[in-house]
Amino acid sequence: MTILHNKISNKELKERLAAETEPRTTLSFYKYFNISAPQQFRDDLYKKFEELKVFGRIYIATEGINAQISLPTANLEAFKTILYQAAPELDGIRLNYAIADDRQSFWVLRMKVRDKIVADGIDDPTFDPSDVGHYLKAEEVNEMLGKEDTIFVDMRNHYEYEVGHFKDALEVPSATFREQLPMAVDMLKEDKDKNIVMYCTGGIRCEKASAFMKHKGFENVYHIEGGIIEYTRKAKEQNLPIEFIGKNFVFDERMGERITDDILSTCPQCGEACDRHTNCKNKACHRLFIQCSNCAERFEGCCSQSCAEELHLPDEKIKVLIRERAADPTFFTKRRG
Repeated sequence: MTILHNKISNKELKERLAAETEPRTTLSFYKYFNISAPQQFRDDLYKKFEELKVFGRIYIATEGINAQISLPTANLEAFKTILYQAAPELDGIRLNYAIADDRQSFWVLRMKVRDKIVADGIDDPTFDPSDVGHYLKAEEVNEMLGKEDTIFVDMRNHYEYEVGHFKDALEVPSATFREQLPMAVDMLKEDKDKNIVMYCTGGIRCEKASAFMKHKGFENVYHIEGGIIEYTRKAKEQNLPIEFIGKNFVFDERMGERITDDILSTCPQCGEACDRHTNCKNKACHRLFIQCSNCAERFEGCCSQSCAEELHLPDEKIKVLIRERAADPTFFTKRRG
């Protein structure tokens, strides 16, 4: 019987990846379309992708598929054939290739069936996610930037925006996409006559956001085709000025792709210019934050002095702290010193 999920420890999987010598390609893709039997769709793809040594994170729902993956470059064409044949809607789907790829993005294949491929909090049967805004290509993006009648809206989380964004883009200050959608509508309610350009990392969030804005009565709605990743790639290919500044945060082990040399954020522990994200080494915290190399050494990779002290507690006490904090939904929003 074929095992349709991983049973090997992360430690061993990382060691296997480190021992690989063949080049890998990191890419992402998504598509909103109806999948009537998502579990069967998932299982069929899992077996085929596993044979091709595909690693990464893939979410499948009745509304479509969302994937960030890595695979041996030699298997890329075989992968495309399998993907394009999986459903008519996936034939020729755009693949967003990583801008900076060090092979270390993923080390295991995780495919999950979810209620939605992007958690949006929308509970309105009249909402049509396929009624999206106008796509913008790289050259068109640059043409619209800086126009008085145009507002660029960043539909990513705060920790993504703080290390990189389009110049003068509006930040929607929220930790989740589901909170951002109604917030964006409220923030832009006096600007319905303007061009609203929405963007995100690879296109999946801003595409749904553009549909939501249209649903709420906005008419001149646009979104960047393929998000920041595709914009940057096309701008480089066409020798266009790159108007995105800083680093593009990505949801894998790299935690970011350098777009320009601009450093937009600072280390919260010392104030030094820094845009290096890391997770707190304290297992009872694991908070995502920015930290420079000096503070990483000073605080042992922790986000605060208290976490550095907890780092050396016995495992039993750490487990107790994890349970206590899991029951407190406000813990990770509190400022700790």
